[in-house]
Order: sequence, then C-alpha cells, then structure tokens
Amino acid sequence: MTAPQPLLYEIEGWGTGEVWLDRSRLLWHELPRPAAVKGTGSERRPARCSSAAGERLVGRIESYFAGRQESFEDVDLELEGWTPFQLAVLRALRRVSWGEVVSYGELAALAGYPRAQRAVGTFCARNRFGLVVPCHRVVGADGIGSYGSLGPLYKRRLLALEGVTF
Repeated sequence: MTAPQPLLYEIEGWGTGEVWLDRSRLLWHELPRPAAVKGTGSERRPARCSSAAGERLVGRIESYFAGRQESFEDVDLELEGWTPFQLAVLRALRRVSWGEVVSYGELAALAGYPRAQRAVGTFCARNRFGLVVPCHRVVGADGIGSYGSLGPLYKRRLLALEGVTF
C-alpha cells in the first residue's frame, strides 16, 4: 500500500489548493490560496495524479470555482474517531445547499444540539474538508463571521460564487 500523496490544483484568481485521498476517501482538502512568493524555495507546482478519484474530485472543485453549482455531499470522508456531535454537525452541514446560509445556532439545531452554537463554531474552525463540508455557508447571527486563516473576505468570495451577498 502506498502512502497518500497530495494532489495540487490551481484555480485562476484564487491560487493553489490540494486534496489528500486514500484511494477514493478524502483525508484533507485545502482551499486554494495565493502561491508562495517566488524565490523563497517554498513554491509548489500543481500536478495531477494517476488516481481517477482524485481527478474527478479536482474536476468538481474546478467546476465549483468556475461558478457552477456543485454538491460534494457524496464524497466519501475519512471520519475515524469523530464524536457523535461532530458527525451530526457534519451531516447537517453537508445538507446546507449551494446558495444557502445558516447561522451557527441554526446549524446546531439542525444537528440536534440546539444550544451548541459555540461548539459548532469550533467544529467549523477545525474543518479539514474545505468545500466538501461547506463551513463557508455558516454565518454569525450578526454578520458574516470569521473564516480561519483565510479570513472573512475569502468567505465572502465563496458565498458570492453561490449568489449570496453579505
């Protein structure tokens, strides 16, 4: 058995992202971000892999960033060791459709934990599945909310692709 390798992809205007797959199961998805400054030795070049599952997933991600409605609800995720709460939030969030948003409190209620909005925020902050578990569709009760190291402007751009303005 070979160790999973990153499959890098580039989206014009967004940058380079990566997916990690173990066969067809997604281990990690890093959203595209601007490339490293040239000359630092830390640049990475996008490369395709021989995995048909990886090629299909990257094609769907590229389609999403081209503005086409994509659902990633069927993508198989590596969820070993997840708690019942995390799984409930994940399932509820994957049902939030393209162009829809929910608040942290609404997502907590949809997951069956109506008083756990802060824990939902923690879940989103630790999300390792990018678009596949669409935490960008979760907003604060009083505004767009944060979006980890990518920031609220990135989140706003993702929502704008889906026709949502904030």
